[in-house]
Amino acid sequence: MGGNREMKLHILGCHAATPRYLAYPSAQLLQAGKHMLLIDCGEGTQMQLRRFGVRFSRIDHIFISHLHGDHFFGLPGLISTYRLLGREKPLYVYGPKGIKEAITMLLKLGNSWTSYPLHFHELSGSASEVVFEEGGLKVQTLPLDHRIYTNGFLFSLDEGQYKMRIEEVRKHGIDQAYYRKIKQGKDVPDSQGKLVPNELLTLPPPPPKTYAYCSDTAFMPALIPLIKGVDTLYHEATFQEKDADLAASTKHSTAKEAARVALEAGVGQLILGHFSTRYKDTSGFLEEALAVFPKVEVAHDGRIFEW
Repeated sequence: MGGNREMKLHILGCHAATPRYLAYPSAQLLQAGKHMLLIDCGEGTQMQLRRFGVRFSRIDHIFISHLHGDHFFGLPGLISTYRLLGREKPLYVYGPKGIKEAITMLLKLGNSWTSYPLHFHELSGSASEVVFEEGGLKVQTLPLDHRIYTNGFLFSLDEGQYKMRIEEVRKHGIDQAYYRKIKQGKDVPDSQGKLVPNELLTLPPPPPKTYAYCSDTAFMPALIPLIKGVDTLYHEATFQEKDADLAASTKHSTAKEAARVALEAGVGQLILGHFSTRYKDTSGFLEEALAVFPKVEVAHDGRIFEW
């Protein structure tokens, strides 16, 4: 799938804590080029995957932000379903230290060990770090400020190739056998065997496509430099401004605070989510955020974003 640099985000659940009918807790499916990734796995995630017709056998990597139930209680069931469906290929889970113990304890008690390799990459660092890199996709953690250890994730997709300046390539007498290396950004020899710098032979590739997932967290200025200029930011907005005291005491954010992060980080668009079920609709969140930042979208279960 070389050259596929599109990102497609499918919201499976975007509500906080208490699930309700047609209001599922956190789970997202991100298609980044050839990769299909699951971000958080709240209760009911596999039901949502089936509801929206997702071929979830394609998911090989799952990223869990933190160990509050509305972000990972769906994971044991999904892992067990993969076993029932005869999965053979490995599954990789990235999440806070303790996630391996939590999942394997349930598998042990039910004597339902997986028939496929299950790998855990446990996280405990306080600084941003790269946790996955393959085929043009890089994933790094975004340390957040919540009541327990929590990470967001920054996804960067760079499968673009350098565009050859064919006149320059011919002028240097470079053999066609080196064209692929040129497009990969490498220096190559000319007809005399002298190495020609790649910047003389190409135009730079387009910038990577980027997505930042930030949930759950209090308003966090230290996050801003880590997500500068991302194409799309999903930032939790559990509360509206009238309940800012609740946001502060529970280490969540308001819609206005999410918009401040988007504005100061200069992102392309902001998606609000993780709404408290105390609110009857999301219009108030959108109104508050638009007063601060102009490009705001509101998540709802089943909504798809592409860029």
